[in-house]
Amino acid sequence: MTTDGSDTAGRSRPAPPPTPGAVTAEVGWKAGLAGSLAFLRRRLTGEYEVDDFGYDADFNEHLFLPPLRLLYEKWFRIEAIDIENIPRTGGALLVANHSGTVAVDAVMTAVAVHDHHSAHRPVRMLGADLIFDTPVLGPLARRAGNTLACNEDAERLLNSGEAVSVFPEGFKGVGKPFSQRYKLQRFGRGGFVSAAIRTGVPIIPCAIVGAEEIYPMIANIKPLARALGLPYFPVTPTFPLLGPLGAIPLPSKWLIEFGEPIQTSELPEGAAEDPMVVFNLADRVRETIQQSLYRLLLRRGHPFLG
Repeated sequence: MTTDGSDTAGRSRPAPPPTPGAVTAEVGWKAGLAGSLAFLRRRLTGEYEVDDFGYDADFNEHLFLPPLRLLYEKWFRIEAIDIENIPRTGGALLVANHSGTVAVDAVMTAVAVHDHHSAHRPVRMLGADLIFDTPVLGPLARRAGNTLACNEDAERLLNSGEAVSVFPEGFKGVGKPFSQRYKLQRFGRGGFVSAAIRTGVPIIPCAIVGAEEIYPMIANIKPLARALGLPYFPVTPTFPLLGPLGAIPLPSKWLIEFGEPIQTSELPEGAAEDPMVVFNLADRVRETIQQSLYRLLLRRGHPFLG
């Protein structure tokens, strides 16, 4: 054998076959490029659909979800538990706790259901007016399939067979101090229960552990919040001290558990207008989520090492 790779007869040795990893990477790169070009073509030619709420499934799949998947899989290392409790078809109302100073928990729940449920269902989130009144964020939220947290919109989506998520604590939950972490706030007037009863869809209690630690709120500058028209102005260990770097969430370990469905279809006619029925069912959902949080905290262990 000679030093140039040929044998003693002067013949060159054949090149080694490519490794499976290299072939997979090349195929994945080409498929990604083809998908991106096809997406651009559809955007230029208008070959995509937008529903009455502004939901753009093509935009959601190719622009909104990919960066969120990096957070979901690599940064927060999220585990979705009992996700098949969400029905494969038909309307369903996901009711979850809310926390974290910034509502990252809402979009992470949507990624969990879209990517890890066997039916890959999109989740239509109900949000506060402030979200949709904010430039850039409002139109983006609409394109991702979200809409106002009002019974009329919720019932339209549920009647059309969508999976809808709601966070009844609202800003009281997402803006609470770190000292009150994992303690559920009041669930409002139970409007979500009325919507579920009127449409006859199951309620799926959803417990989220991990969001409390991403931006631990140690103080709230209320005068500044009022001046800016915000529900709160958070002070965290990294914000505003580190400026823009303070917007990077801490890499906490997350668990998202989807509880057993609570059926509403068998309730008597007129139950949605009965305050006691609505209150009792809302309280049952709240208590289910609270107990699940306690159990998941024990299961997770260290908030960052998991």
